[in-house]
Amino acid sequence: MLDLRTEARPVGFDFMMLELPTEDGVPLESNWHRIEMNLLIDSLHYHWRQRTDYFAGGNMFIYFSAEQARNRDYRGPDFFVVTGVDGSRDRGAWIVWEENGRYPNVIIELASPSTIHTDLGFKKDLYERVFRTTEYFCYDPGGPELLGWSLDAGEYRALKPNAHGWLWSHELDAWLGAWQGEFLRLQQTWLRLYGSDGALIPVVGEAEAQRAATEAQRAPRLKRSAHTKPCSALRWPRQRLPACERSWQGKTEPIATVEQARLMPGQAGSGRTWAR
Repeated sequence: MLDLRTEARPVGFDFMMLELPTEDGVPLESNWHRIEMNLLIDSLHYHWRQRTDYFAGGNMFIYFSAEQARNRDYRGPDFFVVTGVDGSRDRGAWIVWEENGRYPNVIIELASPSTIHTDLGFKKDLYERVFRTTEYFCYDPGGPELLGWSLDAGEYRALKPNAHGWLWSHELDAWLGAWQGEFLRLQQTWLRLYGSDGALIPVVGEAEAQRAATEAQRAPRLKRSAHTKPCSALRWPRQRLPACERSWQGKTEPIATVEQARLMPGQAGSGRTWAR
């Protein structure tokens, strides 16, 4: 098989003559798989919202050799990321010889009973020996179990999970781990991204909902504080406070002395305290 890492455009071969389909008509394993792919992509977009130098794809064909393309040997990882490229350009497939020989830096396969042996066998070997992808993860939702490897001296070395069972991705600068909850009205265990501090990395919709909830909680406190004027001069006894005011029953009255500020409305010395 021709490896385009060493020969991006072989002499005498016209890659433009190749027909490169972007789909094969084979449906995804389940609705969960479809949602999970988009969840990972959207989470990464939020995580790297200040960056434009990467491309994230899901269930997208990767073409890496003339032989593969002629044989219709389609290879489409469930999720992959390529860094150091123009992320603003739309692509129907990842065509290595049109991307200066660039392969994915990270690949995640979402396993199922019908794919688990291929994911851990043939695909793992392909990503290690041909793609030379730096990090490869395989998540089995039936477990759930998350496995990961990092390329070291040309060979994959298994990554060790933390106490939560998460695996750290240096390429994504994030943890990968299971999360139990509802997403798009589906209550399931999802594979999610977590920040280095352990906080869940949201998608845009989740971040906006959290921001709105925070603002709603702050609104009553801000409203109450708007009706209360601080009076720092109350710290010093018997000091006249011409600038301070109190509000009682809709009336605003100046407070002359600290003693009067401590009394309820009425005559000074009534013995009642003024509680705001």
